[in-house]
Amino acid sequence: MKRLLPVLALGALTLAGCANTAPYSGNVYTGNQAKAAQSVTFGTITALRRVQIQADSRAGGLIGTGGGAVIGGLLGNQVGGGSGKTLATAAGVIAGSVAGSRIEESANLIPAWEIEIRQDNGQNVVIVQKADQAYQVGQRVRIIGSGASASVAPY
Repeated sequence: MKRLLPVLALGALTLAGCANTAPYSGNVYTGNQAKAAQSVTFGTITALRRVQIQADSRAGGLIGTGGGAVIGGLLGNQVGGGSGKTLATAAGVIAGSVAGSRIEESANLIPAWEIEIRQDNGQNVVIVQKADQAYQVGQRVRIIGSGASASVAPY
């Protein structure tokens, strides 16, 4: 049983980072965006700021919370005896689920850019997308799409 704990812990931590981060990239299109006409506007980057996107977990948070609860319960069950063992197990489940949830949330943080662009028509717009490409203030860019499906691409 003691040999199983490190394997369970490693498995839970590995699976905790299973968020699908592709949709947050300016280089990835959804199936609905493919073969669809999209508007294009042009502008110049006026400000850049490093931010993070909190991605949703594919498992809805169950991996971190559930895995943490199991591991915490197993660890708590190793402490004491009788009613003390029961209390330690319950405390381990609670602490493990909280810790597992926090680990999963931090594993699902995606480095991103907050890109402020002055469009050629004079309007300013801010778009946040995954930081998988280098940008700099003063760079000319294209804004592809609009609303929730807008992305920034080099010009």
